[in-house]
Amino acid sequence: MTVLAPLLQAFFTDRLMTQYGASPHTIASYRDTLRLLLTHIHQRTGRLPAQLELTDLDAVAIGEFLHDLETVRGNSVATRNTRLAAIHSLFRYASLRAPEHADLISRVLAIQTKRATTTIVNFLHRAELDALLAAPDTTTWHGRRDHALLVLTAQTGLRVAELTALSTGDLHLGVGAHVYCRGKGRKDRCTPLTAHTGAILTGWLTTRRPADTDPLFATRRGTPLSHDAVASLVAKHAATAARACPSLQAKNVTPHTLRHTAAMNLLHAGVDITVIALWLGHETPATTCIYLHADMALKEQAIARTAPPNTNPARYQASDDLLVFLEQL
Repeated sequence: MTVLAPLLQAFFTDRLMTQYGASPHTIASYRDTLRLLLTHIHQRTGRLPAQLELTDLDAVAIGEFLHDLETVRGNSVATRNTRLAAIHSLFRYASLRAPEHADLISRVLAIQTKRATTTIVNFLHRAELDALLAAPDTTTWHGRRDHALLVLTAQTGLRVAELTALSTGDLHLGVGAHVYCRGKGRKDRCTPLTAHTGAILTGWLTTRRPADTDPLFATRRGTPLSHDAVASLVAKHAATAARACPSLQAKNVTPHTLRHTAAMNLLHAGVDITVIALWLGHETPATTCIYLHADMALKEQAIARTAPPNTNPARYQASDDLLVFLEQL
């Protein structure tokens, strides 16, 4: 057996699972990256992945793989950088297990991430959100499930992974209604629920009567919804809502769009940016500042407070009472 095969196995079982305690989402992301890389090397060399050596994964080969991601697979720069981060993690582990390849490893670790363009977040305005929430047919089982899922996501801003991992026991209704979730980075948080959201979820649970360990949003077979299933149902209802709200036709509505919408609603309500960061489970408030850039209302308020050019700022003087009376005639 080559050096690469046991190294890869130990990387997942020893480094990620045992030492780091990585989440299933992280493990799946790293797995997909290395599977794509090995497939690319196999197509380039003709050698089966189990026969590859660590020397086959040199900086040139990995550079070609990253270029292939962008040009052939059409991945974004952010995805390219995520794949590179997984490769870097493997090679940092390899520096301890295979020091005889230190030169090769250092060249791979020297591959830089690519700077990406920062885009303005996509979110739904009130009329667009109302149209989306009204799109599911609540006379059907699937429609009631989708409606409850959309309402909860739009109010709490949960990530898709957090949403699909919810069990019925994570939902606490009644006085102090809230939903508990374990978010990114294994951080637990509780998000309060409005009376409207609580009523929708109560109605959904009444139709199912599930056990506390059952998924909150399940398929007909009782299994949790997948990430792709959530993305598909959001896209389906967005297409339906676009017929009543034409502005939705120009937007790519995804589950993360609802997360952005929840954040923007909090921002418009005057909630402090640090509180929004806690609400969304962000590591630092700096991550949440993207919503400040997207909020045109705040920018319009700022420009309204500035004086036009070529004007002399002066204090406001109230009109004379007699002149005010005459102006109102």
